[in-house]
Formats: sequence, C-alpha cells, structure tokens
Amino acid sequence: MVVSAHAADFVWRAGGAIALYSERGWTVRVLCLTYGERGESASLWKEGKSLDEIKRRRREEAERAADILGAEIRFLDVGDYPIEVTPDLRDALVQEFRKYRPDVLLSHTFVDPYNADHPRTAELVREARILAQAHGYPSEYAPIGAPQLYSFEPHQPEQCQFRIDLLLDITPVFEKKRQAMECMQAQEHLWAYYTDVAKRRGVQAGRNSGQPIVYAEAYQRVFPSVGGEFV
Repeated sequence: MVVSAHAADFVWRAGGAIALYSERGWTVRVLCLTYGERGESASLWKEGKSLDEIKRRRREEAERAADILGAEIRFLDVGDYPIEVTPDLRDALVQEFRKYRPDVLLSHTFVDPYNADHPRTAELVREARILAQAHGYPSEYAPIGAPQLYSFEPHQPEQCQFRIDLLLDITPVFEKKRQAMECMQAQEHLWAYYTDVAKRRGVQAGRNSGQPIVYAEAYQRVFPSVGGEFV
C-alpha cells in the first residue's frame, strides 16, 4: 500500500516499486489524500482553470498512471496546502490498514522543509499503523501485524535527512514508470528530473551489487528488518 499526499507523488517516487510488485502478482493499493490541486498544479492555475476542473484533471491523470502501473487507487480528497489531519482522516487510514492488511507500506519522509503536507502524511501513516495494531481500537476488522514502513525518496533528499537503506532495481519496469510519469501532464517539468534520479540511483545500485542495473528507486526503512540472516 502506498500513501501519497498528492495525486502525483506515488508516480514520481514509487512508480517503479508499484509496477514491479504488480507484475509479481501482488495487489498494490494507492491512497491519494489529495489531488495536489492547490500546491502542485501551478500550470493549470496559470491557464485559468477552476478548482473543480483542476481536481478533475489531476484525478484523471492519477487514474491513468495507476492503471499503467497495475495499482488500485482511492482518493480521499481532503484538500492540500495544507493537509489537515482530522480524526476522520486518521480513522479512514486505520480502517484501510485493517481492511486491506498491507504487508508493506510506502509513504513520505518525516522531514521536508519544502512541503509540509509530506511529513504530515508520513506521521499520519505511522500513527495509523500503530492504531491499526491496537486490539482496543474500534473497527469491524481485526488488528494488523507489523507491516514494514518505507519512506520513498523526496524531491530534495539532502534537505530531508533521507538515508538510503534500499536501492530497488526497477530496470525491468522502467518503461511503465515512464509512461505513468507522462500521464502527469500538469507537472511535465518533472518527467526528465525523475528519469535522471532513476538513472543516478541505478548507477549506485550497480556499484553496490555488481549487477547491470540501469534504473532504481531509493527507500529508507522506518523500522528495523527482522530475520535470521543478514540481507
């Protein structure tokens, strides 16, 4: 399950992971808290589009991208810039986690001085995970276990205290990620940027593995991995 503050975040930052796991037969579900209508749709505002039109356009873009990547998608439409974490929003995530029981959660970093919606979403996901584990939390669904939580790479990692714990090889599915990125017409200026990021992380992944990796995505673990061997 991927929890995305805005309608395009999941594409730039986790599109490769979504496509990769979808091809492996996993069910991948994306939750978009907002359409990114106020803070991440500048080109549409400059064209004179109304708020309703912008939300419609961003929803259509995200739906097409999710379809290409092989993901289910749900929009909570809570409004961005700022996202306000209400009790209803918190409960909606808890119930999602209880109902769909994710094995892996992907979301934002807990620090981002350029976009307050991102760390708010990260904190919301972490808290909802805690509450979804609590036997006393009211729900028709049973408590969840302990799904691993990863932060995907932010736009400016050096400013967000981002540490790479995983370089995920997305070379086999990068064409799908490229197609999904190109659905995001309102943010065309980011297509080349995130292609370059994937190439750079691919070079680093190759150097750290000795494998011919061309494209990769970077992730940071929130909780430790557990097992009987080093990985």
